[in-house]
Amino acid sequence: MLEKINGIIMKSKDYGETHRIVTIFSKKFGKITALARGAKKPKSRMAAVTQPFIFAQFFIYVNKGLSTIQQGEIINSNRSIREDIIKTAYTAYVMELTDKILEDRQGEPYIFEQLQHTMDYIAENEACEIPVIMYEMKLYKKGGFAPKVDSCVNCGRKEELVAFSINEGGLLCSRCRHIDPESTFLPKPLPKLLYIFSEIGLERVNNISVKDENKNIMRQILDNYYDRYGGYYIKARKFLNQLDLLK
Repeated sequence: MLEKINGIIMKSKDYGETHRIVTIFSKKFGKITALARGAKKPKSRMAAVTQPFIFAQFFIYVNKGLSTIQQGEIINSNRSIREDIIKTAYTAYVMELTDKILEDRQGEPYIFEQLQHTMDYIAENEACEIPVIMYEMKLYKKGGFAPKVDSCVNCGRKEELVAFSINEGGLLCSRCRHIDPESTFLPKPLPKLLYIFSEIGLERVNNISVKDENKNIMRQILDNYYDRYGGYYIKARKFLNQLDLLK
């Protein structure tokens, strides 16, 4: 069946001498893999529209197996992302994480919208850490392994949340912190911020201002948490870490 699909190119790989196989993320169909015939040819119209991070309108013959792209037209090239190594690294990270966590051909309208908002933010701003964290936490929830950040993971208390426990899978209050001596103490704003970032869409946040030391704490927490519960190796994260070392 021929379908008109607006979607983002998540990844693209060569297939044979002249073709490409691409993974497209769309609001309606979720992730879908399709063959783009002749896309490796420099003069092919498919060459431009099958580059990573392109947002385009596609006409696709959707099959049970490998689908086929009939034609495509670029809506947003996201050029500012693809021409900047830092922005490319962040976008590659969220794309790979999305690809690992989401199932094929399951419509995910909210996640799709949040990915678009995140990419728009990355394209327009230099500091991308917080929007990426916000998107990650929503993906973790979709994947079924999100940390508990609305109350103490041990007793359910919502007051005096003071630490994050990888072992327990969420926040601990002052009364329960003793159950995990390895838990990370959180400065006062962070428990509330973790809850906000988990629940609130990026489009509802007007101004994102977080101290660098707090960004670093959240980044370390989420990296360690994903390593424990995520289950998939993310190559793009290693590249991001290497870039951090170069700063």
